[in-house]
Amino acid sequence: MNDTPGWASPGSAPSEGQGAGVPRPSEPVDGSGPTGNWSPTQPPTGQWSPPSTPGTGPGAPPPAPGWGGGPHGAGWRQPPVAAKPGVIPLRPLGVGEILDGAVSTMRAHWRTVLGITLAVSVIAQIAIILVQRYLLPEPAAIDPNATGSEALRQTADSAQSSLVNSVPSLLITMIATLITTSVLTVVISRSVLGRPVTLSDAWAEARPRLAQLLGLTLLLALISAAIMTAGLLPGMLVGSAAGAGLIVIGLMAAFVVVIWLMVRFCLASPALMLERQSITTSMRRSAKLVRGAWWRTFGILALTGLLTLIVSVIIAIPFSVIAMAMDGGGVGSFLTDGSTDFGWPFLIVSGIGQVITATITYPLSAGVMALLYIDQRIRREALDIELARAAGLPGYDTRS
Repeated sequence: MNDTPGWASPGSAPSEGQGAGVPRPSEPVDGSGPTGNWSPTQPPTGQWSPPSTPGTGPGAPPPAPGWGGGPHGAGWRQPPVAAKPGVIPLRPLGVGEILDGAVSTMRAHWRTVLGITLAVSVIAQIAIILVQRYLLPEPAAIDPNATGSEALRQTADSAQSSLVNSVPSLLITMIATLITTSVLTVVISRSVLGRPVTLSDAWAEARPRLAQLLGLTLLLALISAAIMTAGLLPGMLVGSAAGAGLIVIGLMAAFVVVIWLMVRFCLASPALMLERQSITTSMRRSAKLVRGAWWRTFGILALTGLLTLIVSVIIAIPFSVIAMAMDGGGVGSFLTDGSTDFGWPFLIVSGIGQVITATITYPLSAGVMALLYIDQRIRREALDIELARAAGLPGYDTRS
């Protein structure tokens, strides 16, 4: 069954099982057959001239017709350079080219990228600060003098309170990430073709897919939560020391399964946005594209995560120092009794740091994910041919 509907932005892509049906640029014609134009009578080995270039001389095989050795053949010593109408060359990409393409998109369309990421980040951070300041209850305090079962109870209550209080912030961050990812995916799809795109155009194209993208994100989150619960449940039911061991083992096993599934479905979001498919179809498309390239995909995502973490830490450290210096009272209460009742100076300064971090890291993560999707389709489905046609490059038949 054909489940390769194509990429919405540049046009339909080659379908599965395309084989000879995919038109390619014509091969170079040199007029040679299996034996070429070589004379059946060759000079003896000792009569060859001294070598003037590497790979010639006694014992060296004769050059193939049209591949060097003359003024017309010298141009065939290297493979032809891939076309590059936009931020990436239209061929299978390396890790560095994927990262460079994401950064190049940020530079080429900085007004659109900065406009969406900065606006969404500011609104999301203001919402998080207001929720934390006025809607969330104070976390359970921990008595440093408590011992035994009372200390364990206070620790458990504090952990539960912190987990509950983090839910609104996670939801706001998830919605902000969805909006920026959807718009930036459209921007990247245009930048690959070398086409300009405005923020209004990108938003108009991404907006109809937001509901499905939200459903996909929630579904993946529920799957992860269910797997983690299944891993922890046996140990929690057993209890005692043996139960604690089962909890550790189950947690590790569930974490491995979750990582495997999340990498397997990591391309579902760009597939949903660019192919305009349903949630389940996008997940199947992602599984198909990642099949056989799981470790490569995992490595690229891990490297991107490490880079974004480094950037986040570099930005967060100075803003955290400034925030603590401006809000000494809140920091002092945090150090003495564990209270997290920080004042407005701390919240505002740390919020500015979070906005700057999101403005830089959101486009990088979204760009890598979209370009990784494009790279896998180039490798498996000859998407480079469709992209070249959509970009209007010469030498590609647009009638088929």
